[in-house]
Amino acid sequence: MSPEAVGFAFLILGVALLLGKFVRVKVGWVQSLFLPSSIIGGALLLILGPQVLGRFNGPWGESGLFTEGMVETWGVLPGLLISVIFATMFLGQDLPSPKRAAKLVGPQLSLGVAFGSGQYVIGLLLAALILVPVFAASPMTGALIEIGFEGGHGTAAGMRPVMEELGFGEGADLAVGLATVGIVGGIIIGIGLINWGVRTGKTEELKGDVKMSVAEQKGLFRSDEYYSAGTMTSRPSSVEPFSLHMAIVAVAILIGWCILEGLRWIEQQTYANVMLDDTTPLEIFAYVPLFPMALLGGVIFQVIAGRFGFDRYIDHQVMLRIQGLALDFLIVSAIATLSLEAVGDNLAAFAILAVAGIVFNVAIFLWLAPRVIGRFWFERGIGDFGQSMGVTATGLILMRVVDPEAKTPAFEAFGYKQLVFEPFFGGGLVTALAIPIIYLTGVWPLFFVMLAVFTIAVLVGLLYFRPREMKDRDEHNRKMAEQEQASV
Repeated sequence: MSPEAVGFAFLILGVALLLGKFVRVKVGWVQSLFLPSSIIGGALLLILGPQVLGRFNGPWGESGLFTEGMVETWGVLPGLLISVIFATMFLGQDLPSPKRAAKLVGPQLSLGVAFGSGQYVIGLLLAALILVPVFAASPMTGALIEIGFEGGHGTAAGMRPVMEELGFGEGADLAVGLATVGIVGGIIIGIGLINWGVRTGKTEELKGDVKMSVAEQKGLFRSDEYYSAGTMTSRPSSVEPFSLHMAIVAVAILIGWCILEGLRWIEQQTYANVMLDDTTPLEIFAYVPLFPMALLGGVIFQVIAGRFGFDRYIDHQVMLRIQGLALDFLIVSAIATLSLEAVGDNLAAFAILAVAGIVFNVAIFLWLAPRVIGRFWFERGIGDFGQSMGVTATGLILMRVVDPEAKTPAFEAFGYKQLVFEPFFGGGLVTALAIPIIYLTGVWPLFFVMLAVFTIAVLVGLLYFRPREMKDRDEHNRKMAEQEQASV
């Protein structure tokens, strides 16, 4: 593949993103669904590429309007960009005070872990009882709800090399498809839940109909709005601040790579010589991708920066822009290379997983969130619901709708929870290890582990956090009643 082909492939991705933004601004029903431009652009490339246009006889050939080299480049991009996304997650973030974090993170983490582990419980149970015996699906299908929904497009695409190496190549396409269903469903169902919450008095800040400005629906800022994209932490005459942050991301990824290679070396020197059968050695880290270790590399770099006093040169808003850039290009390329044939061949399993994941997420939000979170349970719970359906951005969008002025602790509690949650679920170590573990041991060992984690998360929330949270809620309601009575 020539450098020119790689460069042109990136140019077409940029054109697709711009077209996606144009469609978002001009098409009303797309605005009402809050579809990200990256999903629209990816869908356009998918239609014009080998999966749709290329299947019709015409002058364009089997690759549609694109060359084989461009499609090949798009296919490998997600596996590279996902490490950038995870490396930036904690870079530039200040750690909260232990007392404040402990008060907010407990019930929020209980809810988040219930979402993440429960998706494995549902998926693995469906795989063992229905998908494998009835539809001859791979046992690894049981991990796809968490990979696609909780992990999103980035995790789904980033796990492709591992799945292909283990003979489950169609799993990556199913996961990307589930991620698309999740992110669209998360917005649509989330907005519906918010409207229901407002009408029934479940929300504490938002009253009246949920309305968004035309600019918000188009994904634009009003002329009187200003949003800072980041802080200049170094003088451009020395080094461009964006370049400095990209260099920091590169170092974080390299730290993660060293950790992964070290774990693989230890594995080869210890238990890798144990054979599960005649051809399968006991290897786990050999199949673990780089991106969860890139996250750990970012955390290590941030700790070192804080220890030696140069953390002030790392701006989290700039890191978020780098993360957003990588995520947009990742989603476009992942959807553009989605195998519709793989989804079609496994349509029954795909539909079952999608419906089961949506039903489970809605049920957990409506049942568990109000029982483990006291005040502002709706505002705080809707963020975890959105994340469990797609990506973190989905949860942030829903929290912004229900708490537009950030008057509740929803954003703060969500951020604290991410510090503990992200290293494990939604693309963390648990997500990375799930597929290799199922491949090596089958469905049931991971199922029982996740069932135990889910049960512990729910019980801790109900038995430990609930009494304290309900006390705070009752105390607030009592004060409000006294104020109303005094005013009368």
